[in-house]
Amino acid sequence: MEVSRELLFFFSALGAFNGLLMSLYFIFIAKPKHISNVFLGLFLLMLSIRIGKSVFFYFNPDLAFSFLQFGLTGCLFIGPFLYFYVKSVVSKSDSLLVKWKYHIGVLLPLSLIVNIAVPFEHNIDIWRPYIINGIYFIWLAYTLLAAYEMRDVFKQVFKRQSSTRKVDIWLISILIGNFAIWFAYSFAGMTSYILGALLFSFMLYLLVLFVIFNRNKDFVETKTTEPYKDKKIDTDIAETLINQLTYVMNEEKLFQNSNLKIQQVADKMKISKHTLSQLINDNLGKGFPQFLNEYRINEAIKLMASKPEFTLESIGYECGFNSKSTFYATFKKVTATTPAQYQKSMLNGQILKS
Repeated sequence: MEVSRELLFFFSALGAFNGLLMSLYFIFIAKPKHISNVFLGLFLLMLSIRIGKSVFFYFNPDLAFSFLQFGLTGCLFIGPFLYFYVKSVVSKSDSLLVKWKYHIGVLLPLSLIVNIAVPFEHNIDIWRPYIINGIYFIWLAYTLLAAYEMRDVFKQVFKRQSSTRKVDIWLISILIGNFAIWFAYSFAGMTSYILGALLFSFMLYLLVLFVIFNRNKDFVETKTTEPYKDKKIDTDIAETLINQLTYVMNEEKLFQNSNLKIQQVADKMKISKHTLSQLINDNLGKGFPQFLNEYRINEAIKLMASKPEFTLESIGYECGFNSKSTFYATFKKVTATTPAQYQKSMLNGQILKS
C-alpha cells in the first residue's frame, strides 16, 4: 500500500473507530442522563458502522458480503436516530417514549426480514440498486424531517446572528455533516467512495473540539429542562408515565429514602424533572411532597397491619420519615388521626380498609 493510501486508510479508519467510542460515550456516560444523548449515541454508532464498512470495502473490494450487508443495514437507521435526536432536543421529548418505538418497531423487523430472506451475496441484482436505493431514501427522508423539526432553530440563527446559542450551532453542524455524508455516498463514484468516510472523520473531530471547548456549556441540554409553560402532557403519554411512576415507586420503594428528591425519581424514569413535576401537579393534582408522603403513609398503614410487633417510631423510619415528629404530623394530616389512634382502631377491627 502506498504511503498516501496508508494515510488515507489511517485517517478514515481512525474516524470510524473514534466514532464508535464517541457513540458509546453518549449512550452510557454523557451528562445529562437524557434520552437525547442515547439517540445521539445511536446515530453516531450507525454512522460508524456504515463508515467502517466503506473504509474496509474501499481498500479491500473482496470484502465478505456479510460485512457489506451489515454496514448497509446500519445505514438504514442513521436517519431515524438523527431525526429523534433532533426532535428530543428541540421539542418536548417525552412523547418519544412512545413514538420512537413505533418507527424502530417497523424498521427493525423489516431489516431482519430483508437480511434473512434476501441475502446480499445471492441477490446482488436486487440489492443493487433497489434495496440500497431504498435505504438511502429512508436516510434522506428522516434527514429532511430532522431539518423540518429545526425550522425554528434556523430562524433564530438568521435573526440573532450575534447571540446564537451553542445548542443551535451543535444541531446545525450535525445536520449539515450528516447530509454531506449522505450526498457523498449517494452521488460519488467509486473513485471518490472514501469521501464519505473522510467527511465523517472531519465532522467527528470538529464535534469533539466543540465538546472540549464548550464542556461547561449546556449545548446538549434539551429544552425539556425549561418550564413547561402550561403545555399539557398528552393523555396517552400521561397514562404511560403514570404507570411507569407507579411501578417505580411500588417496586423500588423509592419513598423509603428520607432524602428522596424529585430529580432522583425523574432519573429513574429517564424523563426531565420538570416533566415529572408537571405530571404530578397536572395529572395527579398534588405536589411532589404530598405525593411522596401519601406513599409513605400507605406503606406505614400496611406495616401496622403486617408487622404489629414494630413500634410506631420504627415504622416511621422504615417508611422514609427522618423523625418521629414528622411522621406523626404527616400521618395526621393525611388520615385525620394519629398513628396510635389509627393502629388502635385497626386492632379493634374498626378500620376495614386503608
